[in-house]
Amino acid sequence: MIHRIRLKNVLPNVFVGASPEGGPSDIWEKEITFNKGKSYLIEAASGRGKSSFCAYLFALRSDYQGSIEWIDEKENPLSLDEKWIDKLRCEGIGMMFQEHRLFPELTALENVLLKNALTHFTTEEHIRQMLIRMGLHDRLDVPCGKLSFGQQQRVAFVRLLSQPADFLLLDEPVSHLDIENAKIMADMLSEYQAKSNAGIIVTSIGHRMPYSYDQLLKL
Repeated sequence: MIHRIRLKNVLPNVFVGASPEGGPSDIWEKEITFNKGKSYLIEAASGRGKSSFCAYLFALRSDYQGSIEWIDEKENPLSLDEKWIDKLRCEGIGMMFQEHRLFPELTALENVLLKNALTHFTTEEHIRQMLIRMGLHDRLDVPCGKLSFGQQQRVAFVRLLSQPADFLLLDEPVSHLDIENAKIMADMLSEYQAKSNAGIIVTSIGHRMPYSYDQLLKL
């Protein structure tokens, strides 16, 4: 579906005429391409537009100047009609939001199963095993609203892996995890990438996921 994502002179509207502090960016107002199968770390100080960047790639927001192209394997830009955007988010790009966007009244397991009911990507047993691997064996049936922020972060990560995707976007995925859990998350992500050849784009404001990145970019 998506072979590349290309940005051309993209800049958030809020920065037009007043560029963010912190020096030049490798992304804003540049031409840059993210390729399927590669992994990227996007590092940014607070206020540099990190979450906006993720929302733009996920086609969730369009408050920017410049252009973004989602390009298929034949090098054709994909159209942005409503039907295609729905397909993009179910099959083309997966997103792990910084604020998680879990349903607080549903359990950890139910939140992931709900996503899998839309994608039919894996099995309930595999989902259980992923949650257990992330240290949530005694939290499967606990409502997410009663979980700690770090536990919710792990649920959101397992939910991310419960869909097919050409690209996975992870916005500060290990901000509330210890080194051991961050390493487990990185291992699981690497396994997903090896099977799917997905492009991986991770953001960080300082606490990096310990991953094998092909490219480091400053926002």
